[in-house]
Amino acid sequence: MDESHAFEYGVDGPKVILAGIDGSESSWKAAAYAAGLSRRQGSLLVLVYVQPLATAAWGQAGISLVETGKEIADELLAYIEKATAHTDVPKWEFRTATGDPYNGIVAVAEELRADAIVVGASEHAGHRMFGSVAVRLVKAGRWPVTVVP
Repeated sequence: MDESHAFEYGVDGPKVILAGIDGSESSWKAAAYAAGLSRRQGSLLVLVYVQPLATAAWGQAGISLVETGKEIADELLAYIEKATAHTDVPKWEFRTATGDPYNGIVAVAEELRADAIVVGASEHAGHRMFGSVAVRLVKAGRWPVTVVP
């Protein structure tokens, strides 16, 4: 067997684990699960919040939607910083994207060449019928996706 292609303990596995967060209980569970994976694998944990896209049709409401998205991102980051101060997650970063959650997560995953994605199960009943972000990520078939209930 060629030694350059031999399996090596401790080096195989994900280098970048991405977790989508939105402040919901299921997204925090997903972030905690991803943090555990990241710690055990020695991977970079990337927490992603996707801000809603405000369009011209929103008018003044669009401006407040953008401001609200930034406020939520700031609150999420503050919460994450507080939570990670008491853990041993070695490497993590917080990213934001703009748009719908699926496309925002995909854009960051592509940019960082993520090896795995962790998301919380949808808490919206309508998503069972029309498809949640998790279902869309799984159907894309581009990354291993873990859906945390």
